[in-house]
Amino acid sequence: MSDPRPDGSSGSTRRGGSRLPTRLSRLTSRHRLPLAVLWLLLLGVAGWQAAPLPGLLSGGGWYVPGSGSAVAAERLTDGFDGRGATSLTLVIKDTRHRAGDPAFETRVRDAAEAVLRDDGLKATGGYGYTTLTGDRARGAFLGDDDRTALVRVGSELDDGTARRLLPDIQDRLSREYEPRGLQVSLVSQAALWGEVNHLSERGLLLAELVTLPLILLVLLLLFRSVAAALAALLVGVTSVVLALAVLALVARQTELSVFVQNAATMLGLGVGVDYSLFMIMRFKSELPPGGGPLSREDSERALARTLRTSGETVVASGITIVAAMSTLFLVDLSVIQSMALGVVVVVAFSVLTSVLLLPVLLHLLGSRIEWGRIGRRMTNTPRSGGGWVTVTQAVMRRPVLFLVAGVAALTALALPAVRLDTFTPDARVVPADAAVRQGYDAARDEFGVGSAAPIQVVVESRVPLQRRSDAEVAQLLRFHDTVAGLPGVVRTDSAIGTLRQAGRDRPFAALASLDRLPADARGTVGHFVSGDGRTALIEVVGGDTASSEPLRDLLASVRAEAAGFTAGGGGWKVNVGGETAEGVDANKVIEDKLVPVIATMLGVIYLLLLLTFRSLFLPLKAIAMNLLSVGATYGVLVLVFQDGLGSGPFGFDVDGHLTNFVPVLLVTLLFSLSTDYEVFLLSRVREDYLATGDDIGSVARGMSSTMPLISGAAVLMVAVFAAFAFTGILPMQQLGLGMALAIALDATVIRLLIVPASMRLMSRWNWWLPGRKHAPGTAHAPEPVQAEGMASMERTAHK
Repeated sequence: MSDPRPDGSSGSTRRGGSRLPTRLSRLTSRHRLPLAVLWLLLLGVAGWQAAPLPGLLSGGGWYVPGSGSAVAAERLTDGFDGRGATSLTLVIKDTRHRAGDPAFETRVRDAAEAVLRDDGLKATGGYGYTTLTGDRARGAFLGDDDRTALVRVGSELDDGTARRLLPDIQDRLSREYEPRGLQVSLVSQAALWGEVNHLSERGLLLAELVTLPLILLVLLLLFRSVAAALAALLVGVTSVVLALAVLALVARQTELSVFVQNAATMLGLGVGVDYSLFMIMRFKSELPPGGGPLSREDSERALARTLRTSGETVVASGITIVAAMSTLFLVDLSVIQSMALGVVVVVAFSVLTSVLLLPVLLHLLGSRIEWGRIGRRMTNTPRSGGGWVTVTQAVMRRPVLFLVAGVAALTALALPAVRLDTFTPDARVVPADAAVRQGYDAARDEFGVGSAAPIQVVVESRVPLQRRSDAEVAQLLRFHDTVAGLPGVVRTDSAIGTLRQAGRDRPFAALASLDRLPADARGTVGHFVSGDGRTALIEVVGGDTASSEPLRDLLASVRAEAAGFTAGGGGWKVNVGGETAEGVDANKVIEDKLVPVIATMLGVIYLLLLLTFRSLFLPLKAIAMNLLSVGATYGVLVLVFQDGLGSGPFGFDVDGHLTNFVPVLLVTLLFSLSTDYEVFLLSRVREDYLATGDDIGSVARGMSSTMPLISGAAVLMVAVFAAFAFTGILPMQQLGLGMALAIALDATVIRLLIVPASMRLMSRWNWWLPGRKHAPGTAHAPEPVQAEGMASMERTAHK
């Protein structure tokens, strides 16, 4: 048998194989200098192109196209006083004075007017404490502490522009007013996601500062040479930069979520360095012994073999990940499609960089790939009967015991997943000391928990409300009163109360002569009724946070009443929106598409594994193991983020939910990466089995050949994902920890226990395929050391 290589493939090349690797090796060898210069130029241009990406990303993407929440939000962008293309709440808290003190009135008014005049904000108007005059009207905008005042502000800034500019405006306000004892905060979805974008950039920089040295350290331990480690790191960085450049181009044309940059960087560093690890390790194994200078022929031959073996593995892995992640495009939610696009692009560039650009670098380095040697070179072959063989033999002697133990452990970890609860992120994803979070907390504490995220009921009329018949108006008033009386409603805010004071019998008739109403009444009407009189807003304030179960129940009740109201005739249209509705609509589309996404992904993966292994049962076993691993990961995330176990020892932010895109993104990513490791390991086992017919010994030899690299790749992945888990904002913490945990479980419990135990029990059924005509074991026998060990194990198993 030919010497197995560290990447798990045979040292011999396949006769009659594709000539493409040889041609590519010659091409990159003969033009290595121009190609290297082109690489550097491409990297520089891509870096320049990618630099503006953070400012092009959107915190949006949560609205489901055509949903009630999306339509409601669109209807409120024009025609209302104190609202605009972007609507904000200005929260002003005076830490030195209280309401009733002339200084309080002056300080609050001056701050509000300064915000309304801000050139960057482009305010269209305001409505609230400083625009109203009567004590009763103003009282609704004064907090229980008599220190906090609210003003609703409309802005001409479109949503994307607001997300870019609001963090800078907020910083300017904080620097100006905090020394004076005033907390001035701009609170809105745009302000929140602008801050998230800012924190995401900072967290990404910190993650990179932590991750890159970790990757370099792990690579040094694996390669035992500085040149190889730096080459692998360069490939990973190149993949990320090229991907971010493409995403920047896309972001100029369409909305991309703020999370796409973190997801692409996290996966790009992990996968890109992983692929280069396989390629470089294989290349080093193909170099002639002695470490002397390489001839061009030797270099081309070594690289051709590398491309034919590890290169094909890298391409197959990339296709698997791209195919699996592409199923997420079935979910009609921009934030998920953005992240799927980011992963697809960065994995595609990781493959291209590994098989097209890395060969250029390997030709340039040649035998100098061993420069900066540190310690002994890592080796672990079947001939040595190393530790991996020992572990595998121990597991396969008692396969039932270890299989049951492994499955039981993962099942125990998975049990909390039955309580998994997801929702869209809210202001709690940003630190408590951020100005937007302080404003959110002040509004919640001083005006009621639900006031920070009211349910918005947008009622549209085919004709102006003042021209509606008395019966139709009465129908609308009954709907309003019914909603106001629903369990869980603290209060409703609308123009109806003000208009009823102007004319109890025909309240909307007052819209025909608004100039006759007092100034405060005009301000209230203009804030809740559009200028053309065709759209009215009813804000329903509940008693809990937007993501809470009681408020979701209240939303369902409001929507049920709205459906009954519109079914009663009159040509009314009602759309129910707000933060809670946005989250519920997003959750529903994810839940509705989760089964199709998983079913499609499993079908694709099964077919890929069926073609790879020519086995009917191995793909099913791999899928079952991956489901166990995903379930265990979900369970731990529930314990850490939902139950709060991660808030103390690890300092994770906890809000009682998992971010709604995390579970569906995790399942596709984890199946992709786990399948990658499965292919890498079992391909080597199958190669040995076809050569020897030894269905038991081939497992040990395959484990010995591949587990060092699989373990090294897993350590790399865990290091990258853990760095993002401990430096990112809440959604990235959940995604990073989930990925790190799942890869760790896959490389230990799955690969070391469940795989060898299950393959021992399945025996020759591992490779069964109806109609198979190949008779394995005709090439040569297994090596003596392993044959003896397997024979002993076989006897033990039969006892």
